[in-house]
Amino acid sequence: MFVDRAFITIKAGDGGNGITSFIHYKGKVGGGPDGGDGGKGGDIVFVADKSLNSLVDYYYKTKYVAENGSNGEPKDCFGKYGKDLVLRVPLGTIIKDRKTGGIIADMFTEGQRKVVLVGGDGGKGNSRFKNSRRHAPHFSQTGEKTEAKQIVLELKTIAEVGLLGFPNVGKSTLLSKITKARPKIANYHFTTLSPNLGVCEYYDKQFTIADIPGIIEGASEGAGLGLAFLRHIERTRILVHVVDISGLEGRDAYEDYLKINAELKGYSKALSKIKQIIVANKCDVFGAEERLKEFKKKVGRGKKVIPISAITGFGIDDVKKEILKVLEKLPPIKPLEFEEFKYEKPDKLTYEILKEGETFVIIGTLVEVLKRNVVMTDMHSLAYLHKVLKDRGIIDELRKMGANEKSTIVIGGEEFELVD
Repeated sequence: MFVDRAFITIKAGDGGNGITSFIHYKGKVGGGPDGGDGGKGGDIVFVADKSLNSLVDYYYKTKYVAENGSNGEPKDCFGKYGKDLVLRVPLGTIIKDRKTGGIIADMFTEGQRKVVLVGGDGGKGNSRFKNSRRHAPHFSQTGEKTEAKQIVLELKTIAEVGLLGFPNVGKSTLLSKITKARPKIANYHFTTLSPNLGVCEYYDKQFTIADIPGIIEGASEGAGLGLAFLRHIERTRILVHVVDISGLEGRDAYEDYLKINAELKGYSKALSKIKQIIVANKCDVFGAEERLKEFKKKVGRGKKVIPISAITGFGIDDVKKEILKVLEKLPPIKPLEFEEFKYEKPDKLTYEILKEGETFVIIGTLVEVLKRNVVMTDMHSLAYLHKVLKDRGIIDELRKMGANEKSTIVIGGEEFELVD
């Protein structure tokens, strides 16, 4: 089963919690804090792997979660870091954010690594909160929680040459003659169901070539499988446009040629500008010579048409030579140029105060951090919360907005009274 597009959900590991612990051993009374920090959560990492040619693994399993960090331990022992989750994808895979469509990465080269999501930071143990005034903190920090993200994996085959044409014109047979690829070949009118990739070696030179299936009339508008596979042409440097010159199928080679080019233009103007080599197949059939002359006359003198017979091997060397000749004049394949989309943690601690009658709700990234740092059952921790609110001017701002001792202040779902 060939899959070139997959929608998956990924989530980095949560950070482990710091712990509240005090030194306990025989002969030691009132030992100080020794709670260790929690471990960092695992990252989500994508790696390009040339041994893969399909996204089928991501069709059956759609949710991927990295390992959480472990909680801290006594004696100032840090929690274990969560393991990174490494996801392998074929070369040519584009990773996109599903919500915005922003491109996160183009997995273009073998072994390329991309950290898409970073694991949550571990929480601090209570020994971290010890200072000259607070000798025995009875609170610790919880680990940072991460959010699940939905992404799209989209495979665009990396091949220098793309074979193009209607079903049953001989593309698969030509591919088997030019390369060592062995696609399924039969005399049927249905299209190949997945791109077939091969490497052509000609003396000391070589190039990659792909049979792009599914291109029929209306493909650019979603007919058949064409829309699904037209994206595989976008990276190619040359298109080898194969037409059936025999007339055995009752088709007109020139009409087919125009229809395929119309589909390319309908999908993307950039596709229609890719250099084409026209190959007239099945020239071994009786009457093909006259049809070839008529076809050349219609396409015009400025376009070279190479007559071949993929079955007998006639003209195959001419096709190889012409491809190499054109490739030498063209720049190499390059990764996509794009503005990278990143899932970033907020750098600034921001807040906003919403007034609802006598209730004032404080929201924002500052609140999320306070929720991790503050233990509501500990007086020292609550004193820390009050100090942060005062130092950042939030209490003064609440006063200006009309808050008083009778008002309710909501922070992270917890209700407080306003006191100085």
